[in-house]
Amino acid sequence: MNQNPSDKLKSRTKLALRRLLLAVRQPQIRVPLLILLHTVIFSLIYSFSFAARYDFALTKAASKLLLDTLPAIVIVKIGVFYFGRHFHGWWRYVTFADLSSLLRVSLFSMLMIAFVDYFFLLFESQIPRLSILLDTLLTIVVVGGLRCSLRFFDERVNPIWQNRVRKPAIMVGAGHSVGQLAAQINSNNFIELRITAMVSHETRWHPTIFSGVPVAGLSKDIAEIAKKYRATDVLVPSGLLSGRDLRQLVQDCNANELELRVLPRMEDALQGSAKIPLRPLAINDLLKREPVVLDSDRLVKLIRGKRILVTGAGGSIGSEICRQLLGFAPTELILLGRGENRIHAIHLELQAKANEAGITLTQAICSITDEQGMRRIFETSRPDIVFHAAAHKHVPLMELHVGEAVKNNIYGTSVVAALADEFSATHFVMVSSDKAVNPTSVMGCTKHLAERVVNEFAQTSETRFVVVRFGNVLGSAGSVIPIFQQQIEQGGPITITDSRMTRFFMSIPEAAQLVMQSAAMCKGGEIYVLDMGEPVSIVQLAEDLVSLSGLPPGSIEFEFTGVRSGEKLYEELYFDDEMTLATEHCKVRAARPRVYEDISIHDEIKSILQIVDSDSKVIRHRLAELVPSYASNTDPNSNLKPV
Repeated sequence: MNQNPSDKLKSRTKLALRRLLLAVRQPQIRVPLLILLHTVIFSLIYSFSFAARYDFALTKAASKLLLDTLPAIVIVKIGVFYFGRHFHGWWRYVTFADLSSLLRVSLFSMLMIAFVDYFFLLFESQIPRLSILLDTLLTIVVVGGLRCSLRFFDERVNPIWQNRVRKPAIMVGAGHSVGQLAAQINSNNFIELRITAMVSHETRWHPTIFSGVPVAGLSKDIAEIAKKYRATDVLVPSGLLSGRDLRQLVQDCNANELELRVLPRMEDALQGSAKIPLRPLAINDLLKREPVVLDSDRLVKLIRGKRILVTGAGGSIGSEICRQLLGFAPTELILLGRGENRIHAIHLELQAKANEAGITLTQAICSITDEQGMRRIFETSRPDIVFHAAAHKHVPLMELHVGEAVKNNIYGTSVVAALADEFSATHFVMVSSDKAVNPTSVMGCTKHLAERVVNEFAQTSETRFVVVRFGNVLGSAGSVIPIFQQQIEQGGPITITDSRMTRFFMSIPEAAQLVMQSAAMCKGGEIYVLDMGEPVSIVQLAEDLVSLSGLPPGSIEFEFTGVRSGEKLYEELYFDDEMTLATEHCKVRAARPRVYEDISIHDEIKSILQIVDSDSKVIRHRLAELVPSYASNTDPNSNLKPV
């Protein structure tokens, strides 16, 4: 089909302009071209300024003075602007910093012109001072205006010329920093969105305009405001809203078919990147409290130059501890686990960063229940600090494998703790669980007894033994969130054991930071607990995940299956008789362990290890004797059998 003549002319014009722009972008062409352009501009400005001094009625002498001084004036200004590097940047990216630089070089060129005129230009009369002043002012106005006009063309006209459509969006937040972020987005043609309005997340608002973007109302009225401005997307700066407010905003956006996306923090977004990353909302954003950021200043002194052993280094918590430890420059980091694939994977992930920092990464494949194997590792590596994250943690699975839970969680902890004491490690930090408090499961019982092992070592050892106890970790392997997400992808149903069930939640980075921070704060014998706010309803968590998946409420069926063996309806962080104390960190508390007088946990461990391969009922009975608070909810007539 023949192309319309007007369309053909338009396409040829676009092609010619595109080729011209490509040519101009070459430095060897752009700089001379800008010098030539400024030569013309400076000549016109000076001529106008000189003529204005004489009310545009130049005498013969004045005209001669103008022509005689024009080359010198232009050369001085070109030289000052060149050495001020005003011919080497891009006008399309002009900012207030560029205008400030323009002001400086213009004032400097004015002083240079006055100096040259007074000492070097040997004419019958000097350049009128008013002409020099007017020339400076016009240079600032004209050159600055041209640069701003080019940026305006690039941001507003060029997208229309190229048929580049940017979707209208609404920004949540009405403060100065959020306004700056909106301006940054609108000035960046690489981003597919354009902020057309802002909404306040406070209870009150004022009709203000930030960089041309109006504050149009409150976030609770997002539906009406989006309709008014024809917006399809809503942007939320990370960390701006509390979990409760963000949850409500998610519901409002889903109900009105608005896409909600999260922006990075202000300090990350304004580092000059060509593209500001937008990401989908994550479950961490919906915590019912602000994420805890622990003070890590003391960790540098503790970890720098030390040899660190991490057991369970391939697991969710262990691997995150390893990632964060690299930032504190240990001499050696020993990655210990019994799963070769996981240890190999975390080693590959960390190797480049470790090499760059001069940190030795050592892989160690061994079960913590292998006393001889663990001894060889301690003899070879001589770790200064031990982070003990290895454990069997899956509650229903450990109900089926009681003996394995006892071997790994109790005996394994005893082996590692004894070696840390024998080889004079300075710190030993054990990762425990809230399920150790008034346990209803085998896993909780074994964790409780492991805590007692560590506490007993703390009474006599020079090593600082400490326990870190926390709740469920968002997104960790085997946790409820990945299971729910998989069920949502399959169209449901989401299986929940009981509608009344609640849990404490924390993020994986929070868990790792708490473990390391505890090592820095401990004196020996403490149980550290993170303030995790209010417990989260599992039903509410599932509803949040459905919303995050972009599905309307009620689109995924919930199926309640009943409490599984070993599960609690709610979790506890302390025993009733554990005294809790404030610590140096406002979000961390320390619990003093319960006192078990005249009872050696090491003797008790020996007794239970003698029956560890017996019938599970025998082991459960012995666990109940050792842990009086153990209240098993496992049906004794259950037909569940080990695989």
